[in-house]
Amino acid sequence: MNEKFSCYEFFPNILYIFALLKIKTNMELLQPVELWKYFHEITQIPRPSKKEEKVIEYLQNFSRTHKLDCVTDKAGNVLISKPATDGYENRKKAVLQAHMDMVCEKNSDVNHNFETDPINYYIDEDWVKARGTTLGGDNGIGMAMMLTILSSDKINHPELECLFTVDEETGLTGAFALGNDMLKGEVLINLDSEDDGVIFIGCAGGIDTTALLDFQPEKSPENYFTFSVLVKGLKGGHSGDDIHRGLGNANKILNRYLWNLNKKTDLRLHKFSGGNLRNAIPREATALVSVPWSEKENVRVLLNHFIADVEREFGVVEPNLQIILQSESTPEFAVDKLTSNNLLNVLYACPHGVKAMSRDIPGLVETSTNLASVKMQPDNKILITTSQRSSVETSKYDIAYQVESVLTLAGARVTHGEGYPGWKPNLNSEILKIAKDTYSILFGEDAQVRAIHAGLECGLFLEKYPHLDMISIGPQMYGVHSPDERLSVSSTQKCWKWLIEILKDI
Repeated sequence: MNEKFSCYEFFPNILYIFALLKIKTNMELLQPVELWKYFHEITQIPRPSKKEEKVIEYLQNFSRTHKLDCVTDKAGNVLISKPATDGYENRKKAVLQAHMDMVCEKNSDVNHNFETDPINYYIDEDWVKARGTTLGGDNGIGMAMMLTILSSDKINHPELECLFTVDEETGLTGAFALGNDMLKGEVLINLDSEDDGVIFIGCAGGIDTTALLDFQPEKSPENYFTFSVLVKGLKGGHSGDDIHRGLGNANKILNRYLWNLNKKTDLRLHKFSGGNLRNAIPREATALVSVPWSEKENVRVLLNHFIADVEREFGVVEPNLQIILQSESTPEFAVDKLTSNNLLNVLYACPHGVKAMSRDIPGLVETSTNLASVKMQPDNKILITTSQRSSVETSKYDIAYQVESVLTLAGARVTHGEGYPGWKPNLNSEILKIAKDTYSILFGEDAQVRAIHAGLECGLFLEKYPHLDMISIGPQMYGVHSPDERLSVSSTQKCWKWLIEILKDI
């Protein structure tokens, strides 16, 4: 028998299909609605490190709207407090913590001003992504979770302090400046992790090592062929979380080609620029150089061989690697030959990547270093920025001093940043047990317990508040600190449920 369907039976299916299509672009259709509403609002506020004034004002206005106590310290850290819900007054006071600032990285062909422009995000199936820039899920999604709890009258929790810190990404200066009398809580949950179903209970300490190399401008020689070399298409990523993946470093790859070319001919360097942030593996680097006209064909031949070599080495992890050569006009001046040679040598010798693996926690990177950026400055100086990490304090300084010695051999003036401490794991933590138990009950499987080879503010909090019982959790993110950053919708929903249960069980 033939069945007949009325238009009324068919029409809801059309609406459902349209709804599925719309969810790819409209965050307001994601669940829970309030959480994604706050994340959307955060993406619309420019918040580069050290320039968080607009998001500080946003948080202050939020506290006034919801009639919550708010304190802003001299550094710009914001603490918003909320009383316990009925029946939870005698529980331990809890602190939720996230940082306000975001890493500002973009592809070179993207026109975006991080100081004025909102993030242009979109939804691709289970992922929230940005168009050619970092998304700011690190740590915007942690902020959004905290704001959702603060604004809700339906979530049970003990007395709550929500701490929003400034400038985590470029020096942890907000956490450094936090007073030792600002927090009253006994338990702290950091929301700055990026792995689904993982409880972090320790992190690496870090330190920056920078070098200034002076050069003298020399008149560019005549009858030289000038060209630019651009390395692009690399994944980049977090210099701690992703360092074990063996990703390409644009500075190292570009310099390697130039170093080999310099061995074969009289190379003159006009410009070298690669990488941006100390905590990001450099994705792009470019140089402007000249060689005698007679070597023009050899330049291309050597590059073809070099491309074949690096594709064999990095093809699996860097399938989109490109090295582009283009003829250019010859500038009036070049870097003096001695400094040019010193720079190429020091960039080749400067270590990058994993230095040692942990002997205590299988699979954990213990010590690493990142050759982060090379920039030529207007005052005839070349600035080289590197960063070192280790979960062993003495090893952190050992690798920093190794980098210093290499840079010093090139005649550079080397300085180290203040550095920050690691966070020693506490396997007997009460909040760790609560987090493990709630995860098991909610999802029918065990959460992983790990330490992270990245800097979290927890180490500094523990210095100021030794009594704090701490963990760090967060939803799944990939490509953090790069324009490939993406945040999982389903993992965010899962982490949200988990966080709410943890607060109820404290």
